[in-house]
Amino acid sequence: MRRTAWRNALLALAPDVIEAGDPYLPAVASAEAAAQLGVPAVAFAHSDLPRLLGHYLGTPGVRGAEAWLRRLYSRYDAVLAPSQVIAARLAAAGIARVGVQPLGVDADVFRPACASADLRAELGLPARTRLLVFAGRLAAEKNIPMLRAAVRRLGAPYHLLLVGGVAARRLDGHTTMLPYEADTARLARLFASCDALLHAGTQETFGMVVLEAFACARPVVAVPAGALPELVDASVGVLARAATAEALAEAIAALYACDRIALGATARARVERDYAWPRVIAQQLVFYRALCQQPRIAAVAAGLAL
Repeated sequence: MRRTAWRNALLALAPDVIEAGDPYLPAVASAEAAAQLGVPAVAFAHSDLPRLLGHYLGTPGVRGAEAWLRRLYSRYDAVLAPSQVIAARLAAAGIARVGVQPLGVDADVFRPACASADLRAELGLPARTRLLVFAGRLAAEKNIPMLRAAVRRLGAPYHLLLVGGVAARRLDGHTTMLPYEADTARLARLFASCDALLHAGTQETFGMVVLEAFACARPVVAVPAGALPELVDASVGVLARAATAEALAEAIAALYACDRIALGATARARVERDYAWPRVIAQQLVFYRALCQQPRIAAVAAGLAL
């Protein structure tokens, strides 16, 4: 859709608040529509655009992205980030009115009762296997080779289950691949049937898969990078000392020296208290109501050309 089409669609809806979930063309149209309607505009920074462009274009990419975000977000009444680390990066880039709004998880779908004692047999693994799981895009920043190397260092009975491939296959003696799972109920069964989630991603802006594991009462072993340290601590898992295969292997071994049942129970309780969707949505609606009662900052900048 073109920018005008996006704007006209929003004008026809006549919402009380407009939230834009990306910093691209729809976000420009959203700011324009909000200014015309006289309603608050909220930007949600789900991605880290400066880091993304910096990966491909270096420093010029970072500076260009930051300049774009400063100009774009000056037209918004508020900018929300899913984590403290992203909020800090936005503030460091000179972006004002930044707040933190964590995401949530469906705690009715992802729950401990989804666990199945049959999963190891279905995968052709011994019953005593110490089964670790990662699910998601198998992109470079997820550091899948690091996960595999960490489990390989430990050897039997440790085994890694990767969910997100093209087809089901045994990659080696320590790793099994399953296809991407779009059915959340089946994904919840996989999480709940493993011992823990293993995460080596270094560029997480939040870490939704961590919450899904927590909701299934499963602890998490993660590297100390991105937003992961905001979710994973000693009460719900183990944070590795560094983002290396050696440190991750040490953290996995440390997990099995802990009371994993207690860690999982704490993780589930944390989800119910802070991250279940009804709780998160209620929190966001309180923010929206307060925003609607304030003078519109974005209206002042509505004449900026983009």
